[in-house]
Amino acid sequence: MMQALIDAVKAAGLKALSFQGKVGAEDKADGSPVTLADKAAHDILMLALSETGYPVLSEEGAHTPWEARQHWQKFWLVDPLDGTKEFLAGRPDFTVNLALIDGGEPVLGLVYVPATDHLYVGEKGKGAYLEVAGERRAISVNPDGTPPVVVASRSHPAPELAGWLAKLGEHELLSRGSSLKFCAIADGSAQLYPRFNPTMMWDTAAAQAVLEAAGGLVLTLAGEPLGYRRENLRNGGFIATAAARLLPEPS
Repeated sequence: MMQALIDAVKAAGLKALSFQGKVGAEDKADGSPVTLADKAAHDILMLALSETGYPVLSEEGAHTPWEARQHWQKFWLVDPLDGTKEFLAGRPDFTVNLALIDGGEPVLGLVYVPATDHLYVGEKGKGAYLEVAGERRAISVNPDGTPPVVVASRSHPAPELAGWLAKLGEHELLSRGSSLKFCAIADGSAQLYPRFNPTMMWDTAAAQAVLEAAGGLVLTLAGEPLGYRRENLRNGGFIATAAARLLPEPS
């Protein structure tokens, strides 16, 4: 099944990439942009995932009501094109995100970057790897970066970030788009990603699976693991980190 999933996310990503620079955006009901690329990538992924027997929750598909979804033990959580603003701006920081959720926990994640042909894969209990042009290497977090590198959103800056960084102390700041912020921690090039602005479940699950398989963790602002067995599709704030000891002391 794994190779079929890899083939699907790559096909979806390359299809999306073929639209870059050629399409505009329309607004969805929540005001966020959607493109023909999102829709084309969604169709490819849905066809592939229909063979697995698990239900699918995709950003671009019909959102199954909680009354039915609460009974799902395993399901696929999909963002066919994460980082739409980066995509529309012609930047490479957009991804295809595919996660398998089991009991509310992301246990398998694939994050594909079509513009650079980077594929991040993480599976609970099996570790994480980065594949570039067919070559794979294992990746793991690096909690000992000095000073720590903090990844922040390029398109969605939050007013709370400055205060959080002041509590953290000395650091370097790196701007990234899409779920690549998690992946930077997973491959050891960054240590922390604080997020205060809203995200959706499909924005985070795949890269969270990669990061956790690489040895990191993702915690809500209350210090609990970020989980996916809930009615609300919108995430609250969270901190992704290479190690809990890196987090600043709460006020």
